[in-house]
Amino acid sequence: MTGKQRSYLKSLAAGQDAILQIGKEGLTPENTASMAEALAARELIKVSVLQNCMDDPMELAQTAAERTRSQLVQVIGRKIVLYKEGKGDKRKIILPKSKK
Repeated sequence: MTGKQRSYLKSLAAGQDAILQIGKEGLTPENTASMAEALAARELIKVSVLQNCMDDPMELAQTAAERTRSQLVQVIGRKIVLYKEGKGDKRKIILPKSKK
């Protein structure tokens, strides 16, 4: 993902509310499944890490991206933004083209 594409996704995520929360249990299989479903439906999601979660948000973000096969867009404080491109004609977000 290029810097221009990442910047575009950040601007889209800025207007979104977090749709999932990670609590004191950390990143559970249920959380991962919910993230995968949300990514399939929306392509871009924002996740909030609650104060009672003792895990590092950056580590949680990297693990979540690996488990959901998505791309980590950004981590700001306790907010995580993930992106996964939709399949075929179900794409909702068109990324700017990268220069070659």
